[in-house]
Amino acid sequence: MCKPTFFVSLHRKELKMMEKITEQPSRYDHLEQMSVAELLQHINDEDVLVAEAVRRALSQIRVLVEAIEPRMKRGGRLFYVGAGTSGRLGVLDASELPPTFGVPDTWVVGIIAGGDKALRHAVEHAEDVAEQGWDDLLAFHPTKDDTVLGIAASGTTPYVVEAIRQARLNGLLTGCITSNPDTPLAQEAEYPIETIVGPEFVTGSSRMKSGTAQKMVLNMISTTLMIRMGRVQGNRMVNMQLTNDKLIDRGTRMLQEFLGLGYNEARDRLLESGSVTDAL
Repeated sequence: MCKPTFFVSLHRKELKMMEKITEQPSRYDHLEQMSVAELLQHINDEDVLVAEAVRRALSQIRVLVEAIEPRMKRGGRLFYVGAGTSGRLGVLDASELPPTFGVPDTWVVGIIAGGDKALRHAVEHAEDVAEQGWDDLLAFHPTKDDTVLGIAASGTTPYVVEAIRQARLNGLLTGCITSNPDTPLAQEAEYPIETIVGPEFVTGSSRMKSGTAQKMVLNMISTTLMIRMGRVQGNRMVNMQLTNDKLIDRGTRMLQEFLGLGYNEARDRLLESGSVTDAL
């Protein structure tokens, strides 16, 4: 079996496997000897560091969002590509945008190594097949108005690195989110975002601080884009899908506030129109 393109293309220095902060020993030891209260306190102490790491990356996040916005306004899409926890977080963020902002599920698409099965079960070595990342993107017929955001705490996941490399070679806008500095992934991406959260509480468990940082950044990117795309009015989700009683009630109260209607009249108008925006 031939070596994946990822490993063939890396510089010899990188082949030594860069030292990863995400793999460094935890600041805490003898975890099994700690009480529940101690474990919770120390995990929370580490989580406090995440928001500051994201804050330090704000300028990197900003330039990426500013680059994506005009492309989306021309009809371009945003693809998240990841493996394991990173892939699941990308799929999660993408799947929440249609009900929240009333947009088609084609605007933002999450792609995970191993396919939908990997959302619930680990798919062995799926992240190690470098060429598969770009192949999975090709199924969506990407264009030069599209953006591909690679998500990998380590910054070395072959599936993600090769997808970003090929996307950039083919003229797509590329970005990434990683928890290590100066990674192969960041080198391939035009707009890297580095959230350096430090060693994990359980050594190497990047589902913890790294995953939290990824979720925060994804929230910021997608929410900002949806606002800039006109899917929010004031501070309200006026385009949300009316998929349950809670959301119908929320939309009804919005119309009451905006139009000065009684509850029942506002509810009837909302259900007839299908959304707060259309009712207005």
